[in-house]
Amino acid sequence: MVEKYKVLRFVGVPVVQNQQGEYEIKKDPQGGFKLHEWRIGKHTNGKFTGVGQVFLTENQMRVAIILSDDVSFKKRHQFTPMARFLTETVSETVLKEARQKLNGEV
Repeated sequence: MVEKYKVLRFVGVPVVQNQQGEYEIKKDPQGGFKLHEWRIGKHTNGKFTGVGQVFLTENQMRVAIILSDDVSFKKRHQFTPMARFLTETVSETVLKEARQKLNGEV
């Protein structure tokens, strides 16, 4: 029998640290960026503390969480699992810019 666990889906934006060590959105050469979806996996390490938290993907990319919601256990395979939560967070400026994209304002 499959061991069930709580599944959360995250909409996130890839981030990088600037020279001051602050997170900013990772943008393409034209200044654009995309939002992506991930989920908690069975082997995800750490704990989710809230929107703005940064996590690592399985490819070691850092992603800031812009939105989170529950997903039924049966639908978990629709989303890519993430690797682990970090204790770091992004600024309100980064969240605001990503939320504008999420809401179709950019």
